[in-house]
Amino acid sequence: MKNGSRLAALGGVFVAGALALSACGSDNNTGGTSASNAPSNVDCVKGTVNAAGASSQKNAIEEWKKLYAQACAGATLNYNPAGSGAGIQAFTAGQVAFAGSDSALDPDEAAKAQQRCQGNPAWNLPMVVGPVAVIYNLQGVDGLQLKPATLAAIFAGKITKWNDPKIAADNPDAQLPATDIKPIHRADESGTTENFTEYLGAVAKDEWKWEAEKKWPTEAGGQGAPKSDGVVTVLKQTQGGISYVEMSFAKKNSLQTAKIQNGAGEFVDVSEQSVGNALDGAKQVGQGNDLALELDYNAKTPGAYPIFLVTYEVVCSKGLPAEQAEFVKAFLKYTASEDGQKVLSNVGYAPLSPGLAAKVRTAVEALS
Repeated sequence: MKNGSRLAALGGVFVAGALALSACGSDNNTGGTSASNAPSNVDCVKGTVNAAGASSQKNAIEEWKKLYAQACAGATLNYNPAGSGAGIQAFTAGQVAFAGSDSALDPDEAAKAQQRCQGNPAWNLPMVVGPVAVIYNLQGVDGLQLKPATLAAIFAGKITKWNDPKIAADNPDAQLPATDIKPIHRADESGTTENFTEYLGAVAKDEWKWEAEKKWPTEAGGQGAPKSDGVVTVLKQTQGGISYVEMSFAKKNSLQTAKIQNGAGEFVDVSEQSVGNALDGAKQVGQGNDLALELDYNAKTPGAYPIFLVTYEVVCSKGLPAEQAEFVKAFLKYTASEDGQKVLSNVGYAPLSPGLAAKVRTAVEALS
């Protein structure tokens, strides 16, 4: 069923203030991009497509959209980084052509997505690997180290002072102040929150009692802030603050990041390389071209950073209006390409591993 006009009308409202892809580019705080970086071998499709979802991939989308625009005049992508939950809702409601989500569709979402896709399944395509940095604002304390149980106890409100004996035990050489700990979390529904709380539950069950959810558990307390940008803003203003955010935001804002102990007992700093070491332990749980993954937060791989998320592009395998399907396939073919994945290293993300990237490219080719 053709619904391009309906999408255009709804999308114009939904993506107000969104990230527009045009030949003129947009404001960018993620690193230098020049015309010489524009891809030379891409499928160009003119038109306007709306998408929405995870704010964790905002910086990646900003780079991709500019580079694609440089190669493909007349192509416009509006991406609203409203959060994973909002993006999936917009996708299942038919307001956007694809959604970004930091967690794969759950059964209820998958059923709604299949209905939206004219009876065809929606696929979860991993596209952006984002290390989840534990960021903090504590003057005079660099290189903070935290064991999983200590980290969980902090966010559960059980450890309230920075000089607590458990934090001191993790940092024997640090001079820790008696400053109050002020945890900050995402106030909106967020795949980053779901991944972070899933990590805490997987590695520190004695300290973290809540199920993994996109919405932060009210009982855990702390201060909420909207979206990743909001978390960063509040943390900068809060001495003693601690939070979690995708690594690209920590890198862009030059924030302090904690070293987290992995399954091998190492304290590892967040980086592209360290999360790449952990990604190899991810297991595909989706079927066929649905590439939903199960992440291993207890990876014992040497040098593996244990907290990371995979942002999926949630797409209709079939069922979009032809002009939208053509655009989505062409754009994602670029983002999954070697050139597209190389861009991620410049803006604080980790590229897909070669094996996973090959699967994503196969799935994108199968979109129709």
